[in-house]
Amino acid sequence: MAHSHSNGSREIWLTVICAVTLILGILSEHTALLPGNIAIYFYLLSYASGGYQGLIETFESLRRFELNIDFLMIAAALGAAILGEWIEGATLLFLFSLSGALETYALGKSRNAIHSLLELRPSQGLRRSEDGSEKLIPIEELKVGDIVIVKPGEHIPIDGKVVKGQTTVDQAAITGESIPVAKEVGDSVFAATLNENGVIELEVTKPAKDTTVSKIIDLVESAQKNKAKTQRFLEKFEPRYAITVISAVILLILIPWLMFGQDFDPTFYRAMTVLVVASPCALIISTPASIISAIANGAKSGILFKGGVHVEQTVEIDTIAFDKTGTLTQGKPAVVDVISYNSDSKSFETEGESVNNLLALAAGSEMHSEHHLAEAIVNKANDLDVKPYSVDDMQATPGQGVEAKWDNKTVSVGNLKMFESQLEQWDKEIRDKAAELRKEGKTVVFVAIDHHPAGLISLADQIRPDSKKTLEQLKKTGIKKIAMLTGDNRGVAEAIAKELGIDEVHADLLPEQKVEVIEQLKKSGTVAMIGDGVNDAPALATSHLGIAMGAAGTDVALETADIVLMGDDLSKLPYLLLLSRKAKKVVWQNIIFSLAVIVMLLFGVFLIDLPLTLGVIGHEGSTLLVVLNGLRLLKRGDMLPDET
Repeated sequence: MAHSHSNGSREIWLTVICAVTLILGILSEHTALLPGNIAIYFYLLSYASGGYQGLIETFESLRRFELNIDFLMIAAALGAAILGEWIEGATLLFLFSLSGALETYALGKSRNAIHSLLELRPSQGLRRSEDGSEKLIPIEELKVGDIVIVKPGEHIPIDGKVVKGQTTVDQAAITGESIPVAKEVGDSVFAATLNENGVIELEVTKPAKDTTVSKIIDLVESAQKNKAKTQRFLEKFEPRYAITVISAVILLILIPWLMFGQDFDPTFYRAMTVLVVASPCALIISTPASIISAIANGAKSGILFKGGVHVEQTVEIDTIAFDKTGTLTQGKPAVVDVISYNSDSKSFETEGESVNNLLALAAGSEMHSEHHLAEAIVNKANDLDVKPYSVDDMQATPGQGVEAKWDNKTVSVGNLKMFESQLEQWDKEIRDKAAELRKEGKTVVFVAIDHHPAGLISLADQIRPDSKKTLEQLKKTGIKKIAMLTGDNRGVAEAIAKELGIDEVHADLLPEQKVEVIEQLKKSGTVAMIGDGVNDAPALATSHLGIAMGAAGTDVALETADIVLMGDDLSKLPYLLLLSRKAKKVVWQNIIFSLAVIVMLLFGVFLIDLPLTLGVIGHEGSTLLVVLNGLRLLKRGDMLPDET
């Protein structure tokens, strides 16, 4: 049933007019409340309003030399009118029109789940001009580089970067993250997210039409056009089926009437009933009702399907390949070892007073550095309740490290390059220790006091807190093989794989080598690749199903992947698998149910002379049930792996 979705309200009004005029027709024909001779006019009005939408669809398909279900319905209603069964014909058109309006409503409900995102985005932003004046202007007029002020409790109007202030932002609408995220100067924020508690100023980074929220809406809109395989098959099947039914109906009229001399009226009546019950409305709507609801459910949960076909494809996945950095790990370093060095005894210590002193010194020196390693060192001091020493005259040497004065001594914190330029001779012991840490895949920071080695701090990327649990759940949902693809060295990769229970490790890979590994994996299974975008794009495109992580930032991921996890949230993966499996289950329930109803009603026509009215109710009732069953997928159930 190919009802157009743009004019949902018109369909609903036509359905109401059809119902009212049908009732008035029945009242005037069968009671004394209204004059009997006007019943026919009410029926004609009922036919016109109930059949309007179907007639338009019929003409459109006839122009393409095709027949559709709407044609079958109109033909059946006209047949009923010829027999003088106006009530049955009008009831048929009313129910047909009602299920069309409900289908439009159901699909509209799925779309609204997406469009509610757009409503979250304000239509105006408060721009600060060069001269300091502030003015509310439509977001379409905001240009990249403009400064926009957002007050607490307001939705952020446009994608930007915080240049002043700090706050927490509820990003659930975009990323599906349930916990608000702290934002400070330098952090990115997205249109349609909610600024919770601080006044912030942001610099616009994308024009309104390119914001993440606009992209999401475009993606979901196109996803709903990009149909599932089952749906495409059923749509091809519709015109052929319609021709078969029309041919059968013509034979059902002509053979009994001309060859066996049966009365025309009952023969024609039976043929019209067959025409109604054999129409596959429920069958045709069974897939889109379910798939579009699943797409909407995903979008509300921060999972973007780029088409119905990917909902079905997800069901087949049995092998998952993960990128490591930024996907299984956090993609930013944390301090792993703090080692103090005593140059007199040439000995190392990893705990105690000297270690805390070393950390306090390094953290104090790095306190105001912009470097990401500096941040990790300061965080480590906070975690261990070590108060950073206060230092003076801090100076940064780009690409090397920082120097500062403390207790009339010069403290240096930085990389090997810095120390080779400063010290003639580093002790062999400390060089060996640093080499050993680097072999384990760690980044090493050297600390020296007055140009004498004081110790080492090693840093490494940390596994995401939810990685282990997610991989366990994926195994429970029936994933046979989990592989890890990384450009990092094998030592680091093996250590992480062991901790996470990963089946296969491929390390030291360039982006094009990731593609080769995916090709290998495809020989033995259906492969999903999960990466965080840019360097994983070729592998995402090669796999059966490309899933991009945390694409609230990277455009490449939004463009390359088939499915996008909007938050940096791996734990959505089991939900994604279960949602697609549930969608497939609902699609098949609908298909089997609608075919069973058609078969049952056809038996009814030939075995017990099923009246047209009951045929109409059975046929349209099954269509409504199928739509409602599909709508169940809109509910965000906690589909966790124990449900499989």
